[in-house]
Amino acid sequence: MQVKSVLMIHGAGGGGWEWAVWSRVFTAAGWRVSTPDLMPSPSGLVHTSLDDYERQVRDWIRSVQPSLIIGASLGGLLALSCAAEVASARLVLVNPMPPPGIGELPLLQRRWPSEIPWRRGASLASTAAALPDADASTWQVAWRRWRDESGAVMSAASSGCDISLPTSSVLMLISAADADVPATTTRALAIALAADVIELAGASHVGPLLGRDAAAVADRVLAWSRLRS
Repeated sequence: MQVKSVLMIHGAGGGGWEWAVWSRVFTAAGWRVSTPDLMPSPSGLVHTSLDDYERQVRDWIRSVQPSLIIGASLGGLLALSCAAEVASARLVLVNPMPPPGIGELPLLQRRWPSEIPWRRGASLASTAAALPDADASTWQVAWRRWRDESGAVMSAASSGCDISLPTSSVLMLISAADADVPATTTRALAIALAADVIELAGASHVGPLLGRDAAAVADRVLAWSRLRS
């Protein structure tokens, strides 16, 4: 039997570590899991662009040849913009930043510095506030592992990037309590993509990955993947 492969793409200010729970669930189900870190440009984080990240994601897709691509937040937008590299791959988008013309995005209202100090400015209290659906041990892990991010990347992503509509099946995970990408915006994107939808009541923006129900959410994604395979 051929081993199925999945590529999981993290969001801004995070890393592949965010997928630890999902990785365990998928690995236990017999999948080969890739959770790489998006890396800054050799010129430094300030000079890192959205194009830099897209090139990395395209390289990962060509290397892994995944049958399933999962992206969260910025990673969801990157998955959408690069999915044509493997046209047959199914997509799972977790509270993705939307492409142009889809809903409202409060992130558009922000003026990003050249280097966003999410690591330097992180605290246990701010992490707990951002992840009310996670437990205290997860807060401890997360607040030590957030990373600073490129303002240029966030400005470009917030303004939207052009995508080609995927030709394969899409699943949209929508956190009802998402304070970064409104659930109404994600629902609008789901309609535009003719995506299947899982609504997560009470979940925060990163809650599907790091919250108390992360393993159960990953199981639901696995069940969808089996249905759509």
